[in-house]
Amino acid sequence: MLYLRLSKILLVLSVAFFLFLVVLNNLTDYHSNYLFVENVLGMTTVFEGNQLMWRAIESPAIHTIFYFTIILWEAVAMALCGFGAYLLFRSIKAPKPEFEAAKQVAILGLVLSMLQWFVAFITVGGEWFTMWQSEIWNGQDAAFRMFACIGIVLIFLYMPEHGEEETPS
Repeated sequence: MLYLRLSKILLVLSVAFFLFLVVLNNLTDYHSNYLFVENVLGMTTVFEGNQLMWRAIESPAIHTIFYFTIILWEAVAMALCGFGAYLLFRSIKAPKPEFEAAKQVAILGLVLSMLQWFVAFITVGGEWFTMWQSEIWNGQDAAFRMFACIGIVLIFLYMPEHGEEETPS
Protein backbone atom coordinates (compact mmCIF):
# COMPACT_ATOMS: atom_id res chain seq x y z
CA MET A 1 0.00 0.00 0.00
CA LEU A 2 2.98 2.25 -0.57
CA TYR A 3 1.04 4.00 -3.35
CA LEU A 4 -1.59 5.16 -0.80
CA ARG A 5 1.08 6.73 1.38
CA LEU A 6 2.69 8.36 -1.63
CA SER A 7 -0.73 9.67 -2.74
CA LYS A 8 -1.29 11.22 0.68
CA ILE A 9 2.15 12.81 0.65
CA LEU A 10 1.67 14.24 -2.85
CA LEU A 11 -1.72 15.71 -1.95
CA VAL A 12 -0.34 17.40 1.17
CA LEU A 13 2.59 18.66 -0.89
CA SER A 14 0.18 20.00 -3.51
CA VAL A 15 -1.62 22.03 -0.83
CA ALA A 16 1.74 23.40 0.31
CA PHE A 17 2.53 24.32 -3.30
CA PHE A 18 -0.86 25.99 -3.75
CA LEU A 19 -0.36 28.01 -0.57
CA PHE A 20 3.16 28.94 -1.73
CA LEU A 21 1.63 30.39 -4.91
CA VAL A 22 -1.03 32.23 -2.89
CA VAL A 23 1.62 33.78 -0.64
CA LEU A 24 3.83 34.60 -3.64
CA ASN A 25 0.92 36.26 -5.44
CA ASN A 26 -0.06 38.23 -2.35
CA LEU A 27 3.49 39.52 -2.02
CA THR A 28 4.34 40.15 -5.67
CA ASP A 29 0.94 41.63 -6.58
CA TYR A 30 0.44 43.25 -3.21
CA HIS A 31 -1.65 46.19 -4.38
CA SER A 32 -4.25 44.18 -6.33
CA ASN A 33 -4.82 41.81 -3.44
CA TYR A 34 -4.74 44.67 -0.92
CA LEU A 35 -7.59 46.27 -2.89
CA PHE A 36 -9.67 43.15 -2.26
CA VAL A 37 -9.13 43.45 1.51
CA GLU A 38 -9.72 47.21 1.44
CA ASN A 39 -13.01 46.88 -0.44
CA VAL A 40 -14.33 43.95 1.58
CA LEU A 41 -13.54 45.60 4.92
CA GLY A 42 -14.82 48.95 3.64
CA MET A 43 -17.99 47.27 2.37
CA THR A 44 -17.72 49.48 -0.71
CA THR A 45 -19.94 47.46 -3.06
CA VAL A 46 -22.59 45.95 -0.78
CA PHE A 47 -26.30 46.55 -1.37
CA GLU A 48 -27.40 50.15 -1.18
CA GLY A 49 -29.09 50.91 2.10
CA ASN A 50 -27.31 48.05 3.90
CA GLN A 51 -28.16 48.43 7.59
CA LEU A 52 -24.87 46.81 8.58
CA MET A 53 -22.60 49.56 7.23
CA TRP A 54 -21.59 50.41 10.79
CA ARG A 55 -19.30 47.37 10.49
CA ALA A 56 -17.29 48.92 7.63
CA ILE A 57 -13.65 49.66 8.37
CA GLU A 58 -12.09 52.50 6.42
CA SER A 59 -8.71 52.66 8.14
CA PRO A 60 -5.78 51.86 5.82
CA ALA A 61 -3.75 50.81 8.88
CA ILE A 62 -6.34 48.19 9.84
CA HIS A 63 -6.60 47.05 6.19
CA THR A 64 -2.83 46.54 6.19
CA ILE A 65 -2.95 44.61 9.48
CA PHE A 66 -5.73 42.38 8.15
CA TYR A 67 -3.85 41.76 4.91
CA PHE A 68 -0.57 41.07 6.70
CA THR A 69 -2.39 38.62 8.99
CA ILE A 70 -3.89 36.83 5.98
CA ILE A 71 -0.48 36.47 4.32
CA LEU A 72 1.16 35.31 7.55
CA TRP A 73 -1.64 32.79 8.16
CA GLU A 74 -1.21 31.41 4.63
CA ALA A 75 2.57 31.24 5.04
CA VAL A 76 2.37 29.33 8.32
CA ALA A 77 -0.13 26.85 6.86
CA MET A 78 2.13 26.46 3.80
CA ALA A 79 5.18 25.78 5.97
CA LEU A 80 3.31 23.25 8.10
CA CYS A 81 1.99 21.42 5.03
CA GLY A 82 5.42 21.42 3.39
CA PHE A 83 7.18 20.22 6.53
CA GLY A 84 4.36 17.74 7.14
CA ALA A 85 4.83 16.29 3.65
CA TYR A 86 8.56 15.99 4.35
CA LEU A 87 7.90 14.12 7.62
CA LEU A 88 5.46 11.82 5.86
CA PHE A 89 7.92 11.14 3.06
CA ARG A 90 10.63 10.38 5.60
CA SER A 91 8.26 7.82 7.17
CA ILE A 92 6.92 6.36 3.92
CA LYS A 93 8.33 2.88 4.60
CA ALA A 94 8.01 3.03 8.38
CA PRO A 95 5.67 0.83 10.39
CA LYS A 96 2.05 1.93 10.43
CA PRO A 97 2.15 3.63 13.89
CA GLU A 98 5.16 5.71 12.89
CA PHE A 99 3.54 6.83 9.64
CA GLU A 100 0.34 7.69 11.52
CA ALA A 101 2.34 9.78 13.99
CA ALA A 102 4.06 11.60 11.12
CA LYS A 103 0.66 12.88 9.94
CA GLN A 104 0.29 15.34 12.82
CA VAL A 105 2.13 18.33 11.33
CA ALA A 106 0.39 17.95 7.96
CA ILE A 107 -2.98 17.70 9.70
CA LEU A 108 -2.21 20.88 11.63
CA GLY A 109 -1.29 22.72 8.41
CA LEU A 110 -4.39 21.52 6.57
CA VAL A 111 -6.70 22.45 9.44
CA LEU A 112 -5.04 25.86 9.81
CA SER A 113 -5.63 26.52 6.11
CA MET A 114 -9.23 25.33 6.30
CA LEU A 115 -9.82 27.63 9.26
CA GLN A 116 -8.55 30.56 7.22
CA TRP A 117 -10.85 29.90 4.29
CA PHE A 118 -13.83 29.26 6.55
CA VAL A 119 -13.31 31.79 9.34
CA ALA A 120 -11.51 34.67 7.61
CA PHE A 121 -13.16 34.54 4.20
CA ILE A 122 -16.53 32.79 4.46
CA THR A 123 -17.46 33.88 7.99
CA VAL A 124 -15.79 37.24 8.63
CA GLY A 125 -15.58 38.46 5.03
CA GLY A 126 -18.77 36.84 3.82
CA GLU A 127 -21.09 37.37 6.74
CA TRP A 128 -19.65 40.08 8.98
CA PHE A 129 -18.66 42.36 6.11
CA THR A 130 -21.49 40.99 3.87
CA MET A 131 -19.09 40.18 1.04
CA TRP A 132 -21.83 37.98 -0.44
CA GLN A 133 -23.65 41.17 -1.48
CA SER A 134 -20.82 42.31 -3.74
CA GLU A 135 -20.67 41.33 -7.39
CA ILE A 136 -17.10 42.64 -7.61
CA TRP A 137 -15.36 41.78 -4.31
CA ASN A 138 -16.97 38.46 -3.44
CA GLY A 139 -14.47 35.70 -2.72
CA GLN A 140 -16.86 33.27 -1.05
CA ASP A 141 -17.03 30.78 -3.92
CA ALA A 142 -13.25 30.60 -4.17
CA ALA A 143 -12.95 30.33 -0.39
CA PHE A 144 -15.49 27.50 -0.26
CA ARG A 145 -13.72 25.72 -3.11
CA MET A 146 -10.44 25.86 -1.21
CA PHE A 147 -12.07 24.86 2.08
CA ALA A 148 -13.61 21.82 0.36
CA CYS A 149 -10.47 20.82 -1.58
CA ILE A 150 -8.25 21.03 1.47
CA GLY A 151 -10.90 19.25 3.54
CA ILE A 152 -10.88 16.35 1.08
CA VAL A 153 -7.10 16.13 1.36
CA LEU A 154 -7.40 16.17 5.16
CA ILE A 155 -9.97 13.36 5.15
CA PHE A 156 -7.86 11.26 2.77
CA LEU A 157 -4.72 11.85 4.83
CA TYR A 158 -6.48 10.99 8.08
CA MET A 159 -7.94 7.74 6.75
CA PRO A 160 -6.18 4.70 8.19
CA GLU A 161 -4.57 2.27 5.79
CA HIS A 162 -6.74 -0.82 6.16
CA GLY A 163 -5.30 -4.17 5.26
CA GLU A 164 -1.76 -2.84 5.17
CA GLU A 165 1.10 -4.90 6.44
CA GLU A 166 3.02 -3.53 9.40
CA THR A 167 5.82 -2.20 7.14
CA PRO A 168 5.01 -1.52 3.48
CA SER A 169 7.36 -2.69 0.77
